[in-house]
Amino acid sequence: MRLALALSADGIPAEVISADSRQVYRGTDVATAKPTLDDRHGVPHHGLGLADPDERFSVADFAGHVESILPSIGTRGGVALLVGGTGFWLRAIADGLDLDALPWDPDIRAALEADLAGRGLGVLAARLQAAAPALAASVDLRNPRRVVRALEIATLQGDVPRPAPRGYGAPVLRITLDVRDRAVHRAVIARRSAAQLDGGILPEAEALRARYPVDLPAFSAIGYREAWDLLDGRIDRAGYLAANVARNLAYARRQRTWFRATPADLALDAGDPRAASLALERVQAFVRASLRPAV
Repeated sequence: MRLALALSADGIPAEVISADSRQVYRGTDVATAKPTLDDRHGVPHHGLGLADPDERFSVADFAGHVESILPSIGTRGGVALLVGGTGFWLRAIADGLDLDALPWDPDIRAALEADLAGRGLGVLAARLQAAAPALAASVDLRNPRRVVRALEIATLQGDVPRPAPRGYGAPVLRITLDVRDRAVHRAVIARRSAAQLDGGILPEAEALRARYPVDLPAFSAIGYREAWDLLDGRIDRAGYLAANVARNLAYARRQRTWFRATPADLALDAGDPRAASLALERVQAFVRASLRPAV
């Protein structure tokens, strides 16, 4: 929100697109920390409350939603801030991944990223051209992310042409935000867990359980399982907080592993008081460069 408001104040209208695969469900407000109307401060938000918890909502549905709103944001001269923690959804939009689930493997990706860092893009591009010329012909060999992804696909399924991507074809700026001091991060998570418990997750979880089966994907959001255990007397407040914190820490570790596979253009530490200003400066420069007429 701070970034969106600062951009708007600078004459760059900003709209937020949530890429959180649980915020798309109606009624999952407290558990997913869904921004309220007051939280949004007049900044347009998308990707929130698009389906009922018992409706199927896939990455393809999300891509269709985003594709329907990006042109209008562009028409208004705005910039879209795609935010959230569902890595596959972010990648599907920013990188135009095939939505028919092209194969992927985190170990192969990590090895290729290491080769990219150690040997350079030229070596990987040449390897792709030698190993999978048909696939290489459909890839921008100047784009390190595209080359790495193509080599990953070629390793897993051979030299087959890559399907036409669905995603955003214009320039993308990737910014990651982490709390590098793990003790500080744990304290932040603990405060968030307590705020979630005191902020209404128990009545939310109780109301949702009364309407829907508890095993729906929507309810895999951290907090519901613990809330039902607390409501049913299987744990107490301390047990809720301990379980909630443990699940959030495990999730954070998985997130770090995922996002390491896609290098950021700007990696920020949320504990750095300069983080917001650094992000703003980089986005301002990115937007102005993107709008600069071609020569």
